[in-house]
Amino acid sequence: MGTPDFIRDIRATAGHQLLLLPGVTAVVFDDAGRVLLGRRSDTGKWSVIGGIGEPGEEPALTAEREVYEETAVRCVAERVVLTQALKPVQYANGDRCQYVDITFRCREVGGEARVNDDESLEVAWFDVDALPPLSEFSLFRIKQSLTDGPTWFARTPDA
Repeated sequence: MGTPDFIRDIRATAGHQLLLLPGVTAVVFDDAGRVLLGRRSDTGKWSVIGGIGEPGEEPALTAEREVYEETAVRCVAERVVLTQALKPVQYANGDRCQYVDITFRCREVGGEARVNDDESLEVAWFDVDALPPLSEFSLFRIKQSLTDGPTWFARTPDA
């Protein structure tokens, strides 16, 4: 899926200015402890599953929806793993966005992993000790999802 209609509507009046957008990441585990990954069509690299919420949509439901849309796997968001304001990005068309990511640990509850939209080239389950090359973004989220620790968040020291 490309740019959602509601973002296109905002861009019609906001132009390329920086937009702060809610994002979610879903780290999905099956009963065998494997993690679900997709190989992204935009970069060709393996990654955890993620996306942005629709207006009024709860973040946990966004995570569950994104997983299904991209992988045909049904899951349930179990807990918030981390929250993080990501560095701003600028797209080739000049649009600038900064995403605030909420990462959820999710449990697979049905479906068969397969490419389910145009955002992925491949979809597969991986043992956590046999992951394909991943970005630090994905690795950190998987690592945090494997702990029982409190929700991770960054804190900027007072100036």
